[in-house]
Amino acid sequence: MGKRLPYTPRSKVKSALRQLWLRGRERGNAVRRDCNTCVYCCRKGTKARNKERVDIQVHHMRGIEWEELIDMVYKYLLVHEDYLECVCTDCHDELHLKGD
Repeated sequence: MGKRLPYTPRSKVKSALRQLWLRGRERGNAVRRDCNTCVYCCRKGTKARNKERVDIQVHHMRGIEWEELIDMVYKYLLVHEDYLECVCTDCHDELHLKGD
């Protein structure tokens, strides 16, 4: 195995975000709303045997700026350890109350 990096690689962040999207309620709601059917050709999605296989995907009409999204994750969530500290639950709640 290779050397373990001191930070989360961009590929892991993108993979996690993609998995979140694939399991997200918003995506599921779109599939249900459109009855698992292509809005352009009206073919219904199926994976049944002995039938033509039709995979239905959910398309972002405004696109996804993956690099920008990953940059935001690094900027606000996966920050350098110098900007992180361990605190108990009570103190953590107190810190957030003070910040409001």
